[in-house]
Amino acid sequence: MLTHTGTQTIETERLILRRFEYTDCDAAFKNWASDEKVQMMYSEPTYRTKEEVNGLLDKYICNYEREDYYRWAIIGKEAGECIGQIAYFLVDSKNHFAEIEYCIGEEFQCRGYATEAAKAVIAFGFDKMNLHKVQICTKTINAKSKRVIEKCGLTYEGTLRDYFYMNGQYVGRLYFSVLRDEYESRR
Repeated sequence: MLTHTGTQTIETERLILRRFEYTDCDAAFKNWASDEKVQMMYSEPTYRTKEEVNGLLDKYICNYEREDYYRWAIIGKEAGECIGQIAYFLVDSKNHFAEIEYCIGEEFQCRGYATEAAKAVIAFGFDKMNLHKVQICTKTINAKSKRVIEKCGLTYEGTLRDYFYMNGQYVGRLYFSVLRDEYESRR
């Protein structure tokens, strides 16, 4: 049975994953929310003003009241600020699975931060939430995200062809997952 705990702080070697705070607005705006390239790969809108980012933070922070809500600000210990975000944005309580989404500011990409955050959230899902399956999807054109998923040890399940329409072309959606027994056998 799935155990809902709500978003709890997770600390890794180089990161703190915690609930968003309004004080994250400036860093979130600067590091990822206003970056068209990051947001396009993340399938989210680009935020043009800090006021728009504050509105996004309103949505996140208000949802923390729910025990079945899981969204973390990724705080780089070295940077001392919000460099991205990660979430279980889809949680299926009946079937005991959840899907992760994440984004990291371009300045902080290719340093292993997304992998470190994803591994921590996967562990949280199995250890704290009692999930049976964790999945992550990415666009066929997002090689960086695909590499993160592979480093996390997820298994390729398939591709939904022509799932997204971006910049005048269709792009597929790749599905990957890890099951509880697979996760436990790799520990």
